[in-house]
Amino acid sequence: MTERYVLDLQEVDETRGAVVGGKAAHLGGLSRIEGIRVPAGFCVTTDAFRRIMAEAPSIDDRLDQLSRLKPDDREAIRTLSADIRRTIEGIAIPGDLTAAITRALAQLGEQAAYAVRSSATAEDLPTASFAGQQDTYLNVVGPAAILQHVSRCWASLFTERAVTYRQRNGIDHRAVHMAVVVQQMVLPDAAGILFTADPVTGNRKVATVDASFGLGEALVSGLVNPDVFRVRGGEIVARTVAAKQRAVHALPAGGTREVAIDPRRQEQPALTDTQAVRLVQLGRRIEAHFGRPQDVEWCLVDDDFQIVQSRPITTLFPIPTAGDSENHVYLSVGHQQMMTDAMRPLGLSVWQLTAMAPMQEAGGRLFVDSTRHLASPASRAGFLEMVGRSDPLTRDALETVLERDDFVPALPDAGPGGLPVGGAPAPIETDPAIVTELVERSEASIAALRRDIRTKTGPALFDFLLEAFQEHKRVLADPLSMQAIMAGMEATWWLNDQLREWLGEKNAADALTLSAPGNVTSEMGLALLDVADVIRPYPQVVAFLRGVEDDGFLDGLPKLAGGIEARDAIEAYLDRYGMRCVGEIDITRPRWSERPATLVPVILDNVRNFEAGAAKRRFEQGRQNAQKKAQEVLVRLRALPDGERKADETKRMIDRVRTFVGYREYPKYGIVSRYFVYKQALLDEAERLVRAGVLPEKEDAFYLTFQELHDVVRSNQADGELIQQRKDAFRSYQALTPPRVLTSDGEAITGAYRRDDVPTGALIGLPVSAGTVEGRARVILDMAQADLEPGDILVTAHTDPSWTPLFVAVAGLVTEVGGLMTHGAVIAREYGLPAVVSVVDATRLIPDGQRIRVHGSDGYVEILP
Repeated sequence: MTERYVLDLQEVDETRGAVVGGKAAHLGGLSRIEGIRVPAGFCVTTDAFRRIMAEAPSIDDRLDQLSRLKPDDREAIRTLSADIRRTIEGIAIPGDLTAAITRALAQLGEQAAYAVRSSATAEDLPTASFAGQQDTYLNVVGPAAILQHVSRCWASLFTERAVTYRQRNGIDHRAVHMAVVVQQMVLPDAAGILFTADPVTGNRKVATVDASFGLGEALVSGLVNPDVFRVRGGEIVARTVAAKQRAVHALPAGGTREVAIDPRRQEQPALTDTQAVRLVQLGRRIEAHFGRPQDVEWCLVDDDFQIVQSRPITTLFPIPTAGDSENHVYLSVGHQQMMTDAMRPLGLSVWQLTAMAPMQEAGGRLFVDSTRHLASPASRAGFLEMVGRSDPLTRDALETVLERDDFVPALPDAGPGGLPVGGAPAPIETDPAIVTELVERSEASIAALRRDIRTKTGPALFDFLLEAFQEHKRVLADPLSMQAIMAGMEATWWLNDQLREWLGEKNAADALTLSAPGNVTSEMGLALLDVADVIRPYPQVVAFLRGVEDDGFLDGLPKLAGGIEARDAIEAYLDRYGMRCVGEIDITRPRWSERPATLVPVILDNVRNFEAGAAKRRFEQGRQNAQKKAQEVLVRLRALPDGERKADETKRMIDRVRTFVGYREYPKYGIVSRYFVYKQALLDEAERLVRAGVLPEKEDAFYLTFQELHDVVRSNQADGELIQQRKDAFRSYQALTPPRVLTSDGEAITGAYRRDDVPTGALIGLPVSAGTVEGRARVILDMAQADLEPGDILVTAHTDPSWTPLFVAVAGLVTEVGGLMTHGAVIAREYGLPAVVSVVDATRLIPDGQRIRVHGSDGYVEILP
């Protein structure tokens, strides 16, 4: 039975990952590709590892301890993982296993030296490469040394970096097993790494070759800067030759050492152009075999390439499926919706079914194909103008693509499809009754949805929902609603443009929209101040809320003095706003009604930081300031040439913006209200499937598309393997950063601010709410972790409407994503918060607690000493 412990690489392929680990499985697959040479070797299987682990004393207890640690518990992980490694290395390899390994070595012949390499089962996966997490030993000489290094490879499953990587990726330590690859050692003239897609830009048509002299260890360890070749279409398109002063060579007795390179060779390329192109051709074969871009380790021996490893490149953002061979330019929907996080399949598919434009999925995000708008001169200018007003970085990225004359084809007319470009809206009267009518129409439609869905179940529910989605889109496309939204937005743009021209004043509309009426999102933030007013007089309630750890806390409130009043206030708030949550465009996200504890830190901040009546005072102060600003502007305009006409036009636009800008937030409120109704009905179906034994957990339904869930409900059968694959994919997508612009070549284009009018070292962004403020930066990525003091400046990745309750407690706002008319910007202006959005990497570049200065009129952030 000892043969089960050792398999020749020729005996394995990608289907044997559970037996031989990811590295060995890929090596076996590589050896089957025509024209690809792989050094001969064998694999010590995971059965051998399991046998060794079974003999390790107290290993289960230590693995239990390890599982309880968090990734940030570095010292505890370091200590415990080192203890586990020592234990594994101290176990004597049983005689029959030793004999099997020795026999396999003899079958390879008289090879003097070997590479001994870890091959874990959670390694070289499409969703997690685990690159560099376990150990490799080069130039190991003699059976005794090889056996010792096999033990070291087993132990390397528990290096500190490997343990932390698994914890961050949600992988159970017990679910991963270690195999070991023993391969004939290659002594190369040059070695390096081939990426079959550009690892920086993501472009799938550009391959990158890194090369250095000697063993590849010099490159991997950072000992030398490599030569870099960029290859596209069989041609070198860029080349950088580095001064390579040192190399790593094998020693005759085993091991490796650094050697100095002859100065006459240091600046010679490690590969010729012809060799680099030939290597990329081999890489394309490997990529085709595995079906995805690869990170390939190679060696060059006597002008012959040998491949010693290939793994998927897991950092590339996936490409939407176009279904044709044409070039396409995709815009991120998440950057428009202020939610760039990955979404689960059910959330993606429901958004697609209810959206006003066709959308394609990639990497757990949605994208809109903008190619036709860019291709037509008739639509291009207006499209770029619209995009630029929203997000200058996206416009710059699109212009970067357009500068490549060969990428976007020229068309005479963009025709229908894609994003609505929007022209001048149809005339609309400045009448608050229009907004009232629109809100009433929407609320009536939602009430009908709630009423009619109650009796629907099973397949009939899905048929009903498909009809409901059409009503959803009909409400969104209501021409009057579109006119009202555009009226508020265009009045804002008009005021900013004209008052800058006439009065030299930047962002004048910011002050004129303070406390604009009828904004359901800004009202939501102020309403939570009213909840705090109810709770503040009751110390027992405040103390109780400080200890809240789960979402059942509302049931405990009535036992306390003032608890009934507190519960009623919170429940009334949830009745009005409980359908909201962070990332609310994804219906699979938990709503405040489902997790009310999310609001508790914000309520407590409001109790601590404000006095009774703050909501009413704040709104009234903003209204008065806006009125005062309007009077000031009109007086200044009347003093100008043709001043009466300018003042009259401006007064009409001020009335217009205050009438309609608040309504800008209402359609999203309506969408989210509908989404919660859909979600509750779909969860009821998922619970039925759980009771019937079709699904293990109701949340498993989130990993199916709407149509797939419909099919499961009809058939009472679910594909558990598919659901697990979707969970693994979603976990990997969460680690990816979606680009604003993505091409069909896979190139992620971020765009840039081309400005030279900011102080050195300042972080540039888009000014969306005027004013300048200094304060302590609070970098908050999870609303439930909020802990704010008066004067703090909120720094976060993106803010959809659910973040509004935090806005009342801060003095300024900085986000990584956003535009002039996105939710965070609109609310910042209504609250009078200086705000700069679309600041690239703000949450990484601004340390939590750092004092910063936000220039909301000029669009930059200074990090203060």
